[in-house]
Amino acid sequence: MRVLKFLIEMSKPYRFFIWGIILAMTFVAIDANVKPYLIKTIIDMIGSTHYRYIWRVVFIYAIMQFSLVLAWSLYDYCSAKIYPAMTAHITKFMLNKLDAYPYRFFQEHLSGSISAKISDIATLGPYMMDDVLSEFFQIMLILIMSVFLLAKVHYGFAIAMIGWLSIFLVTGSIKIREAARLSRLQAEANSQVWGSVVDYIANIFSVKIFNSYPYEKNRLNVQLDDFISKSKSKFLYLRSYFLIQGALFSVYIIFCLCGMIYLSQHNLITPGDFALVFMLNFEIINRLFQATTLMRNFISNLGIVDQALALFEEVPDIQDKPDAKALKINKGKITFESVKFHYKNTNLLFQNKSVTIEPGKKVGLVGYSGSGKSTFVNLILRLYDVTDGRILIDDQDIRDITQESLHHNIAMIPQDPLLFHRTLLENIRYGRISSTDEEVINAAKKAYAHDFIFKLPETYKSLVGERGVKLSGGQRQRIAIARAILKNAPILILDEATSQLDSLTESDIQESLWKLMQGKTTIVIAHRLSTLLRMDRILVFDQGKIIEDGTHAELLNLGGLYKTLWDAQVGGFLPESSEV
Repeated sequence: MRVLKFLIEMSKPYRFFIWGIILAMTFVAIDANVKPYLIKTIIDMIGSTHYRYIWRVVFIYAIMQFSLVLAWSLYDYCSAKIYPAMTAHITKFMLNKLDAYPYRFFQEHLSGSISAKISDIATLGPYMMDDVLSEFFQIMLILIMSVFLLAKVHYGFAIAMIGWLSIFLVTGSIKIREAARLSRLQAEANSQVWGSVVDYIANIFSVKIFNSYPYEKNRLNVQLDDFISKSKSKFLYLRSYFLIQGALFSVYIIFCLCGMIYLSQHNLITPGDFALVFMLNFEIINRLFQATTLMRNFISNLGIVDQALALFEEVPDIQDKPDAKALKINKGKITFESVKFHYKNTNLLFQNKSVTIEPGKKVGLVGYSGSGKSTFVNLILRLYDVTDGRILIDDQDIRDITQESLHHNIAMIPQDPLLFHRTLLENIRYGRISSTDEEVINAAKKAYAHDFIFKLPETYKSLVGERGVKLSGGQRQRIAIARAILKNAPILILDEATSQLDSLTESDIQESLWKLMQGKTTIVIAHRLSTLLRMDRILVFDQGKIIEDGTHAELLNLGGLYKTLWDAQVGGFLPESSEV
């Protein structure tokens, strides 16, 4: 039902062409029944030596034949208009749906699995539509018309056809539910396999340096065995189903053949009637055997698409309100008001947290790993929603503004930036899509990225590889800094933005970043405390609480955790925990 509703919704833009296919398939069904009837008429005319109207019948047959060619041409034209466009439409629809999901969704599901499911829906959905319109609809019409023609020959044939169809449909409706369930299980197992394959490839560096090929192969073998087991279960179940249908076919055709011979012997049907019944049954059986094969693929596709759609039925827990407005930055003040927050199935990390970051101030965040620094930033970005309380930007609750406008006004430089497998020009321009080539190059120069880019064979047109693997960590970080410079948002967040740079380059970029910070509300997460010496204020986190608040000098004089961290640094970095 879920798949049917989805396909109906996705097919709405193509109603006109769908009606064209229905018209073409209706004529194909008529042709499949009328031609045998015309042959019957010709045979009866020859048998009774009534040749007066025989050429008229032949002419009608010829018209039907040429019309059939036109009907299939109409089908081909409409199919070409529907299915490629529908694949593109579904892809865009699913990506738009994906945009609404919170960051947590992508942490809980493998990227390879998500992309595989979107591919399954976009690719198989149109094929299923084609099966329904061009095959099942056509067969249904042929069967209905055949019953009327068989009744015209002898009511016994019509009754046999109706009885056989009833048994066929009842057994099919019972069996198809279980087959669909088995197909969903197989699809989920297949999704797990390909998700692991993508995960393996994405982490091939770790696989190599840890020499973990045997472990990865064994892990994949377990998943492949599960996939094979579930595939066998589905195949054997379908095989038993098709065996039953084949037996029903055989009983029906033998019954009809015996009936035709008996009626012919008693002169109750003509030779033309004999030929008509035989041709109709042959056509029906041929079509139904074809439909049985199609049904096997259809059930498999149904399970795959249904299982894929199930993933996207989750309602995003972070959504724009219907009346959400665009964020208007006047000064850039950030306020936490009695904020409570905890991750799913964990204890409270923040409890009644209240803190204000004044406009234009540069604030550093310090603390051991897991103390709440990144969570603090993620809540401002609304990658997660607070459990209770409010976060305000210039007195505007971030839950009352659009996420698009929120992210538009915040530039972030992550500690480990990931790039698109595109050119360097495109990756930097991501900071502001509308920027010119000259603006991109100027941003790269300010981020001290221009020199290494210009040494590459294709300079700014060089592809960086998946996730930027062709670049060093420091080079990727400079591209991320260039993006932020190009974006020039009023709020700036740095997550150890220079940690992967050499000392000389870091010194140059620190000056560039310092210029970028001027007039902006800036939050800097730092493990290298030397980067915080010029901050207006430093917040020291410990287990979700801000336990110290002041300038570098004030916190050193306080002699608390910050002083301990400063004294414990080796090479300018914080230890990972208080046990170091």
